[in-house]
Amino acid sequence: MAVEQFLTYLQHEKRYSLHTIQSYRADLAQFENFMHKVFETDIQSAAHVHVRDFVVMLIDEGLSESSVGRKLSTLRSFYKYMLRHGLIPASPMGLIKAPKIPKRIPVFVEDQKLDALLDSGEFFDESFNSVRDKLVIEALFGTGMRLAELLALKESDVNFYEMSIVVTGKRNKQRIIPISKSLAAEIKVYLELKSFQNFNNKSRVLFVTNKGADAYPGLIYNIVQRYLTFISTQDKKSPHVLRHSYATSLLNRGADLNAIKELLGHASLAATQVYTHNSVERLKSIYKQAHPKA
Repeated sequence: MAVEQFLTYLQHEKRYSLHTIQSYRADLAQFENFMHKVFETDIQSAAHVHVRDFVVMLIDEGLSESSVGRKLSTLRSFYKYMLRHGLIPASPMGLIKAPKIPKRIPVFVEDQKLDALLDSGEFFDESFNSVRDKLVIEALFGTGMRLAELLALKESDVNFYEMSIVVTGKRNKQRIIPISKSLAAEIKVYLELKSFQNFNNKSRVLFVTNKGADAYPGLIYNIVQRYLTFISTQDKKSPHVLRHSYATSLLNRGADLNAIKELLGHASLAATQVYTHNSVERLKSIYKQAHPKA
């Protein structure tokens, strides 16, 4: 009961996305199951030793530091809520420390490779599926949107006069992202083609399936992975890679870090600063290639 109250609070008061709430639900269900099986008690009776043993179990199962940290963050938020509402006398999270997460440089695809994919004419045709697939790649790379933001886009969110898109991000925060003339033209072509399809349901969501239903995460993942395979040998080929590519491209061309922060919809500058590592690595590469003493 307390878990459902907490999830309702996240949805209606904190305005968390459905995807985030599902992650919280899964994490809490896993811990709840652990408490029942191992200690034969409920989640409200947890003490720090229970949480510590839970962490040990996760690490023994080979879970990454970042995944363990995320689950602990879920528990910390849950017990903070419980404590604030007088449902527990003390939080079991006080003595728990999350494992240190090694800093990883965001994976991205070079501009030249994406240009070759999108401009060559070799990979896309004029069919609805192909035009939509190309627009998915163009939109992700051209705006830096998150997957959930792309799926939530409506046709009415595109302003062709202002050359911009209204994006609804985390916690329902909206931001305006400028778009290029070429991306605006691609959207117009797609919308015209979409209107001619014999879909039973005329969805106002921008991206739809081959049958006209609202696009879903698996569809976008498959599109991105399929086309990035043509131009990249790196293991990671997700929609977020194109978000990283967008940010890295802006930074490499001299964009202000604060401006990139606003375009990406980051809550703090710290989240944006991770892209400076890519820029430094690029400078190192140029130095090694060009300097006689490198």
